[in-house]
Amino acid sequence: MKSIYQAAILILIVSGILIFINAKLNEGGSAGKNTITVYNWGEYIDPDLIKQFEQETGIKVIYETFDSNEGMMGKIEQGGTSYDITAPSEYMIEMMKEKNLLLPLDFSKIPNIKHIDPYFLDLSFDPGNKYSVPYFWGTVGIAYNPTLLEGQTFESWDDLWDPSLKQRVILVDSARETVGMSLNSLGYSLNSTDLDELREATDKLKALTPNVKAVIGDEVTQLMVNNEAAIALTWSGQAADMMSENEDIDYIVPEEGSNLWFDNFVIPRTVKNIEGAYAFLNFMLDPEVAAQNADYVGYSTPNLTALDLMDPEVVEDERFYPDEETRSHLEVYKNLGLELLGVYNELFLEFKMNLR
Repeated sequence: MKSIYQAAILILIVSGILIFINAKLNEGGSAGKNTITVYNWGEYIDPDLIKQFEQETGIKVIYETFDSNEGMMGKIEQGGTSYDITAPSEYMIEMMKEKNLLLPLDFSKIPNIKHIDPYFLDLSFDPGNKYSVPYFWGTVGIAYNPTLLEGQTFESWDDLWDPSLKQRVILVDSARETVGMSLNSLGYSLNSTDLDELREATDKLKALTPNVKAVIGDEVTQLMVNNEAAIALTWSGQAADMMSENEDIDYIVPEEGSNLWFDNFVIPRTVKNIEGAYAFLNFMLDPEVAAQNADYVGYSTPNLTALDLMDPEVVEDERFYPDEETRSHLEVYKNLGLELLGVYNELFLEFKMNLR
């Protein structure tokens, strides 16, 4: 009996020690005090910078990716994982604010905000940058390879409907971008709330069906690079990636206008390591870090100081760093609300079903 009693005491002591150790490991972070969990778009950061941050701060980064704003917000709402940093687009920042999913920022802990171009601060989706710091920005346009198109170029969205382009056009698998492109081609706002305009845009998309090769995501980059595709509706940074590997590819924002988008870092209310989150934000806004990251990712940086550290040919290329006059003709996505966003998604699905 004595040995059984001693064994029971030993088990209780060991259990207590394990519980204490586990509690300590989970203090201040999703996996420990010296850990942060970053939730970002795929292929949207230089992995070497994560290693550099870990070495400089002693904070381990758990890095997870998402492929849509809506999927990201849904997972944060569910609260299963305690994310410390994420990177929503402008309209999603508005939606997350409405749902009280974001923490207001303390800019005394982000001194490197001084390097951000004032143009990218205090925008309509986050007045005063109460909740977000700029990360990347860009446009939506057409990537194309004229050597596969007998020298054909693109100035207008309507050029995509040219009958000679049968089975040549790849569209991005996203309702706002694809329906928005059709709205712009008709002279309408890509934030249209008019159901008649949305119906007209969807019917025009259906007329594009013979020219559509596929509706896909990131796979389009390699298809274009390998000359397996000639035309793609895409984002500017994705086009830059294509062009870096295939010098025949070009990129244009059509004359009717398009989307000017912004992705910003935010701290969700799920944060566990608030100091680690601020350290990460300030690190990513360091000019040398921002310049290296922009070189790797291919999208445009809002970090004004970083531009001086980058290749002049890159930052002077108005296809990817359009001037303010050009930007003034572009539209930023607005938060249309869940109901109208559902309408966009339904119409986009209707179009995709028409492809079969």
